[in-house]
Amino acid sequence: MHAALSDPHTIHPSLWRASQLAGARERCVDTGYAALSAELPGGGWPVGTLVELLVQQPGIGEMRLLRPALRALGHKPLMLLQPPHQPNSLAFANWQVPTEHLYLIETTTTADALWTAEQILRAGSCAVLLFWQQQIRTEALRRLHLAAQAGDTLFLMIRPLAAVQQASPAPLRLSLTPAEDGVAIRFVKRRGPAHDAPLVLPLAPLPVHRKLPAEQPAVPQPEAAPLADGR
Repeated sequence: MHAALSDPHTIHPSLWRASQLAGARERCVDTGYAALSAELPGGGWPVGTLVELLVQQPGIGEMRLLRPALRALGHKPLMLLQPPHQPNSLAFANWQVPTEHLYLIETTTTADALWTAEQILRAGSCAVLLFWQQQIRTEALRRLHLAAQAGDTLFLMIRPLAAVQQASPAPLRLSLTPAEDGVAIRFVKRRGPAHDAPLVLPLAPLPVHRKLPAEQPAVPQPEAAPLADGR
C-alpha cells in the first residue's frame, strides 16, 4: 500500500502525484530543448492529443521552438493549416525540414478549417498538424481533441495569448512571450505541479549553410516559392 502511494503509476498509468509530472501514456517527440523537455510529462511533445501554444503575437519564435520536432518528423507530411503569414520555404530548407513534405492549407471559413483539421487528424497519415485559429468554441476543441486521440499526429493549435483565460480540454497549454534571444514559456496547464516562474528558452538563430564569398555583394533573396496547396 505504501509503495502504491509513493508511485501511483503502479495503480494506473493515468495517476500521478500532484508534486510530480505525469508519466507518458502516449508517444512523445523530443522538443530538442533539454530544459523544456524536462518540464513536460513524458519528456517531449505528446502526440495523439491536443497541444495549445498561446502566443502574444505571431512570429515571436514559435516556429523556431518547433523546428527540432518538425525536422525529426519531416519524413511524413507536415500540414500547415491557416497560418497567419505565407510560410517561407527557404527558411524551412535552411532548418533541414523537407519542403516536399510541407503542405499549406487555406480555407475561406472557420467551419471549413475545423472540418479540415478533424479530417486530417482522423486520417492519421500526417506527422504534424499546425493549426492557427483566432477564435474557437470549447465544443470544437473537444471534437478536435477526440479526433487527435484516434491517431499519433503531433497536433498543435497556435492561438492568441488572450485565450489563456478560456477553458480548454488540451492537457498541455503553454503561453509564449518574447524574451531576449528567445521566448519565455509559461506552463498554463500540464499534467503535473504548477510552474509559476517562466522558463526562458534561448532560440539562437541558426547559421546559414552556404555563404556568399566576402568579395561579392549580397544578392536579394527571391520570394519564397509557394508550398504545396492542399485546397
